Amino acid sequence: MSCYETKNLFFILLSSISLFSQRKYAKEFSFLNDNDLYISPNQDRYYTNGMFFSYRYLSNNTTEKLEKKIFEIQIGHHMYTPFKATVEQSSDHDRPFAGYLFGSFGIHRFYKNETILKTTLQLGALGPSALSKPMQDFIHEIYGFKKAIGWEDQISDALAVNLKIAYIKKLANDNYLDVNWVNNIRIGTVYTDFSTGFYGRIGLKPLQKIINSIAFNANLNNENTNFNNEIESFLYIKPMFSYVAYDATIEGSFLNDSSPITYDIEPFKFTAEIGIRFTANRFNFGYAINYHTKKLKSMRVPKGNFYGTLLFNYQFN
Repeated sequence: MSCYETKNLFFILLSSISLFSQRKYAKEFSFLNDNDLYISPNQDRYYTNGMFFSYRYLSNNTTEKLEKKIFEIQIGHHMYTPFKATVEQSSDHDRPFAGYLFGSFGIHRFYKNETILKTTLQLGALGPSALSKPMQDFIHEIYGFKKAIGWEDQISDALAVNLKIAYIKKLANDNYLDVNWVNNIRIGTVYTDFSTGFYGRIGLKPLQKIINSIAFNANLNNENTNFNNEIESFLYIKPMFSYVAYDATIEGSFLNDSSPITYDIEPFKFTAEIGIRFTANRFNFGYAINYHTKKLKSMRVPKGNFYGTLLFNYQFN
């Protein structure tokens, strides 16, 4: 091979690497599943399953202060049971059976000063219309578990309307470590609460800014943004303190007071999430272990509970 041909080949390789390293994907499909099965094959209780299918896409509109705006459409489902879904006597239900099915639309704003504002409106159904019983029967059949019983005493049907607002601000960071302040408020006919805490990342590779990181579903880009879809890999921890004013999955809905089994809520709650996130070409993945203190006033409910989370995202144009 001549010197000229060698230089051309070297240039082509450099160009290919450069193009690969400057990936810009503006759309994303996501699947997130919460389940206590992911930490123990023998546990099936309380917040026993959550499924979320999301589609996110980048807006072409930016401003002097706004780096990017991302829209999110989601279908989600929350499922709750007592300590065992197979408990026979309703008097033994240490929390109500409950299901919440919703669709949502969110607007996520990522500012150049590394703050994030997310607003999301959810519309759906609480109670039998959420189809939790057939969904749990299907899941138990797949894994060979006993059929769930007790759903006839679940929280009664009610309209579900909820607004969620999240505010995130960078507090401190370097290439491999950062701390971010996280605040959430939910108001509606299902949940009303306020949470505040921290999201800390430990990078296995140099960290991306929070306005371009998979940590906050911010890594969508096009020719109007100042970022690329970069490689990421990090461990994280997210401790949160919450004040809970209302939870219809425990108290029953104020729109329908016919729920056969209800409990009073514990107003103060602590949660912690520890996990790993990483990218692989167009995909990014996550696994987390979640802990929360007891949510309701029942002597039989343990002081804390665990469940796991699996996350799969795929990006495209």
